[in-house]
Amino acid sequence: MKYLLFVLLFCLGFNTIKAQDNVDEALAYQYFQQAEYEKAATLLEKLFNRSKNDGYFDLYFTSLLKIKKYGEAENLVKKLIKQYPQKLNYQVALGRIYQENGKAAEANKIYYTAIQNAPKNEFQYRELANSFYRIEAYDMAANTFLQGRKALGDELLFTFELLSIYRFKKDKQALISEYLNTLPVNPQLLPQAQSVLANLFEDNSDYMLLQAALLKKLQKQPDVEIFTELLIWQYIQQKDYEMALRQLIAQDKRTNNAGMLLFNTANSLLANNAFATAIKAYEYIVAKGPTNELFLTAKIQLINAKYELAVQGKIDRLAMKALAEEFAQIVTQYGINNQTVFALKKLSYLQAYHLNDLPAAEKTLEQALKASNLPAAEIGELKIDLGDIYVLNKEPWEAILVYEQVAKQFDNLPIASDARFRSARLSFYQGNFKYAKSQADVLKASTSQLIANDALNLSLLISDNLQSKNDSLALMMYADAELLQFTNNSTAALKKLDSIDIVYPKNSLTDDILMAKAKIFIKNTDFQKAETSLKSLIADHSGSIWIDDAIFTLADLYENKLNNMEEAKKLYQRLITDFPGSILNAEARKRYRTIRGDNLGT
Repeated sequence: MKYLLFVLLFCLGFNTIKAQDNVDEALAYQYFQQAEYEKAATLLEKLFNRSKNDGYFDLYFTSLLKIKKYGEAENLVKKLIKQYPQKLNYQVALGRIYQENGKAAEANKIYYTAIQNAPKNEFQYRELANSFYRIEAYDMAANTFLQGRKALGDELLFTFELLSIYRFKKDKQALISEYLNTLPVNPQLLPQAQSVLANLFEDNSDYMLLQAALLKKLQKQPDVEIFTELLIWQYIQQKDYEMALRQLIAQDKRTNNAGMLLFNTANSLLANNAFATAIKAYEYIVAKGPTNELFLTAKIQLINAKYELAVQGKIDRLAMKALAEEFAQIVTQYGINNQTVFALKKLSYLQAYHLNDLPAAEKTLEQALKASNLPAAEIGELKIDLGDIYVLNKEPWEAILVYEQVAKQFDNLPIASDARFRSARLSFYQGNFKYAKSQADVLKASTSQLIANDALNLSLLISDNLQSKNDSLALMMYADAELLQFTNNSTAALKKLDSIDIVYPKNSLTDDILMAKAKIFIKNTDFQKAETSLKSLIADHSGSIWIDDAIFTLADLYENKLNNMEEAKKLYQRLITDFPGSILNAEARKRYRTIRGDNLGT
């Protein structure tokens, strides 16, 4: 009976203590979160002494440091080190006291001793590194992992932990070394490495660090393809496209298995507008012969790359005719079907805009429309292209009929809004401004943001420049210039734009002319003149309908053509701040964050 009574009293007492601990714990956490460290320390001391729980210790110890009771904290930690010499987190705590008191050398000595004395156990190294991490001693956390690698004889151990630390510290050299250490056995990390390094690197000197490290690795391990892939990527980032291709061809000749990598890189070159180098890459693949599995796709991409050069006016008329013949040969060889429609579309573009053969362009598009099983959107696009040919051929009524046909036939598709906008634009070219504005006003509610924005700009362009007879006549000249640019006659378009101020001085089109000229300069890759026009528009015409377009276009120019990331970032930020309702705002925000380095990969 006495024994039973003792047990009951013990259980009652235990439950009372436990209940009190729960109350004290809740209060201690509350005081700690509210920065009432004196009150928190009193309760946490009691809780820790009773339980020896390291969760309480961390809070108790931190509270003592916050209220600068360094002597009390030091006595506590030294006592615990004697009692539990195997628990290295107490040694780290002692080092932290010295660090807080400005005794960095003594603190580091204790830290290094803890690292050297760590048990040769993966879990123990992680625990010790986490102790350093909690007190923001990131270098010591990294040293712990590196010592663990050495002690356990595994150079790939703790890879992800080290990558995380180096990324946080923005330690470029260490990050490069760690990625190069792990990529041969973890090639799936290549996209992450590229994303992280691209966002961390600030200029070409950073890429040169990566290049030097990669070349050193390749001297010792020339057959490790992942190093070559990363080297090629860094050449592309530096826009050294020729060197990227040279490295790839050398790799292919050495191993005879870089075909897919070469093809993918050629596609990247094409995406980066490095058309001439992309052409060389595709030609190298095609030269391997029809038995190569990439022969046909490389041949098609080769023609596409030549087409892009042609569109930019970077090949002569003779080469243009040869390219048109290549597209025609694709159709001859494979017939007219939904697989070859792309060739017919591009052939018609060359015929119409570069070879001045409008009847042939019209015939080519009519052939394309006969292909079976074409998707509705594809049919709509072909008909719109045909309408554009009618505009070039000075058959505006035929063009309007085609545009209206597309608008009715595909009423529920975005292509219908495009057709209606082209009809409005044609009315503008013809000088029928009021009708063009009425059409544009309807399209301002289009579900397609791009069409709605273009329609809004056209409507405002007309309404802003019909205030006087002088402005109306100047607008007629501006419309003529726009039509000349549409027909790919940039020289005549610029001449017409420059004449407006001479013929109709003090007109209201100054900002519109600057924007139109900037677009022509960009198309002709005259980026310096484009920059001048855009800067003038932004500086002198803050109320222009083109102001947000001008800011975004100039930012894009700095980012992708003039390699001035700082100016690009400033302009994107200005667009975000000053024009929250702009259609370009979301894209500007995304680009700003990328340049700033917010998107650090996974």
